Amino acid sequence: MPLYGFHASHEQIAPSRLLRDVQQAERAGFDMAMCSDHFAPWSTRQGHSGFAWSWLGAALATTNLRLGTVNAPGQRYHPAIIAQASATLAEMFPGRFWVALGTGQNMNEHITGDKWIGKDLRQERLEECVEVIRRLHAGEDLTYRGAHVTTERARIYSLPQTPPPLIGPALSPATAARAATWADGLVTINSDVESVREIVAAYRDNGGTGTLALQVHVSIAPTLAEARDIARDQWRNHPFPEPIGHDTATPEDFDAIGQFVPDEEVARSVVVTDSVADLVEQLREYEELGFDEVYLHHVSQDQAPFLALAEHELLPALRS
Repeated sequence: MPLYGFHASHEQIAPSRLLRDVQQAERAGFDMAMCSDHFAPWSTRQGHSGFAWSWLGAALATTNLRLGTVNAPGQRYHPAIIAQASATLAEMFPGRFWVALGTGQNMNEHITGDKWIGKDLRQERLEECVEVIRRLHAGEDLTYRGAHVTTERARIYSLPQTPPPLIGPALSPATAARAATWADGLVTINSDVESVREIVAAYRDNGGTGTLALQVHVSIAPTLAEARDIARDQWRNHPFPEPIGHDTATPEDFDAIGQFVPDEEVARSVVVTDSVADLVEQLREYEELGFDEVYLHHVSQDQAPFLALAEHELLPALRS
């Protein structure tokens, strides 16, 4: 049976409120948590984008949870900065922090004014960033000149005894196969079970041996109509096929594209339900794929009803 975690969505909730939410998630019985690292939200209706690294220090200091974040080094962040930031959290909170390193999204990265490059080049840049971060975590005094990344005489002086795990986020089998060559584990998000199965198989078949983690977007409410309203309002800009999700630049652009997305399309990326039993049944299907960790993201901006439901009904049912 996997461990169950809470996803803290910086795009949707002010960081002060989100800190209280993750504290409540621990009291509710979640085993761990993760958060997003966005400069902009998916929609103007969401309206938030707290700085994940500031928040992570506060969350780790005020809970006993293990926490991680998904991050895109290479454009908005130089990899040496991510090496330093992640090393600091791992030194302060041993064994409790991980970071998943991905190729990024234009909505967050365009702010630098640098050209938004294609997925193939972003993948090359990511793998150079991973090398830089690993070598800095190993204590090297590093000068590195790659095709996409330059690091000049960098060294991390405050190192943890054990470097934080570097996880590979993947939304496709091809990306999962590449992650198997460098990552300490894999994280993906819910879609249809067969698609998720293919991502897991690509990671394992190409030599990936690390922890498997899944983030599941959920909208659960007392009635199905309420659950649909929450999902439509907050998450209808998320289910677009690539390259829309990676290449679109602003929340306003996402809102223009997403205004006519039907409920059935939203339900392809969000588990929409009014029943704990139904949610548990759907989560069991993902459990059978071999995930070690499952992070639940209730897509509402108000987490209180979900956290109460998780404490009293959902988590006990999942663990029974």
